[in-house]
Amino acid sequence: MKIAFFGNTKYSVIDARILNDKFGLLLIVTKPDKPTGRKRELIPNPVKQFAQEKKVPFLEADKLGKNIISKIKDYHPDFSVVADYGLILPKEVLGIAKYASLNVHHSLLPKYRGPSPAPSAILAGETVSGVTIIRMTEDIDAGDILAQKEYELSEDETTDSLLAKLNTLGGELVCGVIENYLDLKPKKQDGSKVSQTQRLKKPDGFIDLENPPDAEMLDRMIRAYFPWPTVWTKLDGKIIKLLPNGLIQPEGKRTMSIKEFKNGYPKAFQKISALFE
Repeated sequence: MKIAFFGNTKYSVIDARILNDKFGLLLIVTKPDKPTGRKRELIPNPVKQFAQEKKVPFLEADKLGKNIISKIKDYHPDFSVVADYGLILPKEVLGIAKYASLNVHHSLLPKYRGPSPAPSAILAGETVSGVTIIRMTEDIDAGDILAQKEYELSEDETTDSLLAKLNTLGGELVCGVIENYLDLKPKKQDGSKVSQTQRLKKPDGFIDLENPPDAEMLDRMIRAYFPWPTVWTKLDGKIIKLLPNGLIQPEGKRTMSIKEFKNGYPKAFQKISALFE
């Protein structure tokens, strides 16, 4: 099978590796290098690094314009697979693959459509999530379902751990879809059961110390917003991050336990102690 893969993140690499081991990837499409860190050095994203490591041809683009579309067409893929890519595929790109453009979506569709299904599930207190493989259409996350698999969340599940697990399941599931595509019976999504997620923003993780969430919601937030945007607040103009596993990070300092923070910053701890009661 000739497969074009679209992805950008460390979670995308999980799917890419499974597909490459199974079929060998024809092409990878990803985003260009971006300035990273204090020195603003140009660092290739994890998917580009994977392409270079495995010597898979790759294309880089911030937008899927005419030039990049023409180059993708030259490869004549049988399938396109999208996993944590971050860009919307226009109609012309969706139609390039001989058979279908497939998306690995991190929820049991039609529940939790949109860009943040994993953190949304944790934030809502879901105990079961899953992964869905759909045949992509111009309507975002609305395509016919080709396969689904449930996953039971652990009590300490974070978005980071959940995405790692769902992409592992998704990579295996999409391989099966590709192998058996002509025999599958696509299932239309039930429009009455659709729920929509929104793109996460930095302010989503902010905690107002004058009106903090209860302990259960704070725990969900800490796990849902890790690794980004994290749960954070401000003390004396400095950002304090609350992280999973009872860790805390004052701005410009190392990550530490709550006990270490209490001992090292007793006055600051007193101001946020209500969060840990």
